[in-house]
Amino acid sequence: MTGSEDSPAFRLAYVPGVIPAKWVRIWNERRTDVPLTLLQVSTAEVGGLMLAGDADAALVRLPVDRTVLSAIALYTETSVVVVPRDHVVSAVEEVTAEDLADDIVLHPLDDALDWETLPGRPALERPATTEDAIELVAAGIGVLVVPQSLARLHHRKDLIYRPVTDAPESQVALSWPEDRTTDLVEDFIGIVRGRTVNSSRGRREEPKGEQPKPKKRSGTEGTARKPAAGRSAGRGARSGGSGKTGGTRQGKPRRKS
Repeated sequence: MTGSEDSPAFRLAYVPGVIPAKWVRIWNERRTDVPLTLLQVSTAEVGGLMLAGDADAALVRLPVDRTVLSAIALYTETSVVVVPRDHVVSAVEEVTAEDLADDIVLHPLDDALDWETLPGRPALERPATTEDAIELVAAGIGVLVVPQSLARLHHRKDLIYRPVTDAPESQVALSWPEDRTTDLVEDFIGIVRGRTVNSSRGRREEPKGEQPKPKKRSGTEGTARKPAAGRSAGRGARSGGSGKTGGTRQGKPRRKS
């Protein structure tokens, strides 16, 4: 089955902070016959959306449930700590997790980072979302470590962020239901992997009824080349002689006595 049979559009979901604009532009240039619909959803919702058939694929943050979803990692994001502008971190270029040991480090329920051990001191309650945690940072309640794209998404003039060199990193991936790898999904995979429209791994098909042209064979392959029509195959054919070039040699005429 093909994606175009399932839906009149290709439905692409994406989680906050991921910017699909470049890939959407390429899709719109190549697949003018199939509109692309964008759906921004939370990290918690994106897997269920695809499994319910409400999105054909999604730009997500790993990990995903690999028992039902396929995924191709696209890039890795730097992790940063978001702090108030008057925080001591503002005076340095980067920090380590140990530098946050004395801070309350907020841990939202939709945290995009896979921590083994969260740095710093825990808050009394976990914020519901990253957006809520940003508000708490602005209020001076604590600090927050997030992928850099989320820090940019929730940028505020009263907050800054700095790289955390040893924090877990977030991998952004293209994901889709394993049992629904449609033609349109394959097309989008080609786009995010940077394949050209004429790539040998693309889905471009030969027009129906058109057969590939046979390869040209060199004169040394197969049977010997046939002589041109109207010519004999022998080298002495011009004289009909013995086979020597030019036929039998003729002597000089004898003198009369």
